[in-house]
Amino acid sequence: MTGRKSHRPTRSGPLDRVLGDRGRGGGFDRLVEGIGERFARAREDRGSRGNKPRGRVAQFNLRNRLILVGGSLGLCAVALVGRALDLQVISNDFYRQQGDARSLREIPIPTSRGMITDRNGEPLAVSTPVESIWGNPKELAKNPERLPELAKALGVSRDELTRKLAQRAGKEFMYLKRRINPDEARKILAHKVPGVFSQREFRRFYPQGEAMAHVLGFTNIDDRGQEGLELAFDHELRGKPGTKRVIRDGAGRIVENVDLVQSAEPGKDLTLTLDRRIQYLTYRELRRALVETGASSASAVVLDIETGEVLAMANLPTYNPNLLSAGNRDTHRNRAVTDVVEPGSTMKPITVAAALNAGAVKPTTLVNTTPGWMPNGRYRITDTHNNGVLTVTGVITKSSNVGAAKLALPLPNDYYYNFIRGFGYGQKPNSGFPGESSGLLAPPSRWSGTTKATMSYGYGLSATPVQIAMAYAAMANGGKLIQPTFVKGQRNEARQVLEPAVAGEIMRMMQTVTEPGGTAKQAAILGYHVAGKTGTTRKFSATGGYSRKYVSLFAGVVPVEKPRFSMVVVVSEPDPTKRGYYGGSVSGPVFRNVMDGALRLMDVAPDDIETWLAVQAAAEAKRLKQNGGKPSGPVVPVATQTVASPPPIAASALVQGGAR
Repeated sequence: MTGRKSHRPTRSGPLDRVLGDRGRGGGFDRLVEGIGERFARAREDRGSRGNKPRGRVAQFNLRNRLILVGGSLGLCAVALVGRALDLQVISNDFYRQQGDARSLREIPIPTSRGMITDRNGEPLAVSTPVESIWGNPKELAKNPERLPELAKALGVSRDELTRKLAQRAGKEFMYLKRRINPDEARKILAHKVPGVFSQREFRRFYPQGEAMAHVLGFTNIDDRGQEGLELAFDHELRGKPGTKRVIRDGAGRIVENVDLVQSAEPGKDLTLTLDRRIQYLTYRELRRALVETGASSASAVVLDIETGEVLAMANLPTYNPNLLSAGNRDTHRNRAVTDVVEPGSTMKPITVAAALNAGAVKPTTLVNTTPGWMPNGRYRITDTHNNGVLTVTGVITKSSNVGAAKLALPLPNDYYYNFIRGFGYGQKPNSGFPGESSGLLAPPSRWSGTTKATMSYGYGLSATPVQIAMAYAAMANGGKLIQPTFVKGQRNEARQVLEPAVAGEIMRMMQTVTEPGGTAKQAAILGYHVAGKTGTTRKFSATGGYSRKYVSLFAGVVPVEKPRFSMVVVVSEPDPTKRGYYGGSVSGPVFRNVMDGALRLMDVAPDDIETWLAVQAAAEAKRLKQNGGKPSGPVVPVATQTVASPPPIAASALVQGGAR
């Protein structure tokens, strides 16, 4: 059987010929060359079939092209590896910073403000932790449907919240509600509104409220001192906030605490010279005086004579530092150091001291004040009545304007000016309290023909209550003037401004003012000798001249034997129809009530036991008479009853208006 011959299609294309060559065992080079030749012939055949002339046939080298492509790919791989090495090893700091800038943040660590205490360690100003709600405006803008819910939780209108967010649309931070109770903050956060967070802050709290407001001052919403000692010692009290580095996610939440950059340093505590008990007594008596006299304002200062420490300083009207939004800014100033008054007759002991110190007179020298007035240029110097012939002591006892003028006029102008200035008038007390005034004391070159005479009884110059208290403390301290201080332990250097013997004589003269026949019997304190001087001046009118409004003053020292306290009381514009307007009847009782309590609180021994025993015996005799001669227990005079400390003030009461 003849075998059938298989007929298969003949492979005539270039690829068939290449494969045929490969099957015959040609090498790779021969294979590449064959491919090139066959592709060239194929192009020539296509050109001839199309009857189109072609130019020079480009030589095609597949090997070179493959090498070129492989080399290019290799270079790309090397470049990618090099770039990765540069990003991850060589230049990684820059890109790490760029990444951190999008997630790593440094946030402040709040620190508490230093505590302020009185001389006995009782807290006067403390910082309590609170929460502040803040939001990310960009994040809140993505969820406008949650804004009504957030506005209701914050206690504001939706329109107000929307307006605030629109104003800070390009920001990532804005406060929504600051310094609120932590419980209130938790209620707001419980709504889980995206972009709303809280942070810890501190808020100042003043336990004594209105009683200490003018001395302590207050802080603003950022816990920085704005008035009073809070401002004066702000740098020490504020401390230094810390800083920590954290990682936040896209929603602003802290996901990791990375590092502590700087630890927080709490503020330093400050111990004042004030005694909160004496301060409360002063505030209470001033408030009572305003009610009973119908006055518009009042100030009082209590100094420790030996050290110059300020034990109390109060002003009315006052404000509640825990609720500043409810107060009038005019009530914020400390009138005792910023407001000046003409000292009136409280100037007469200094005038008499100037005459005694110059050797011009003695305490027993006679001064003729008849007929109760004397000419002074186009004006008259008058007394309330004709006192006739007085001793120099009597000039102070009866508060004679004519007598004071006659003592001052013979003194040289420069001597009299320098003597007054030596007591601190016309210059700042340098107590460290912000805004203190220097008062007004014109030099002799600016005096007119009537200036010295009017200055002798307290007109034509001005001083603050604290300056007057300094001057009286100097007379009680053997003639040594000490600048006042508010910081316990700080002792200013004393300066001798008056001979000790003259200072002692002045003290004995001023003692007669509070005794029978003097102008300030209402300032007397049972069991103690009191030295002082009243003052009554007319207020200067804004239109020129003096108005019909008065300022009532009393400046005193107690006890006379071993002086401990110097106090000045200034009551402005009392109603003449209520208790009059003289310093003895308006300001004298305030001095008596405050000093009566302060002497016993500080355990100051009485220096007038005879009077105390006489009053006690008289009270005992009166009681026996009322009981028919039968004893019914010991009698305790009113002046010896215990003075209660100020009651603690609840936080709720302070929010409603402070101490009452």
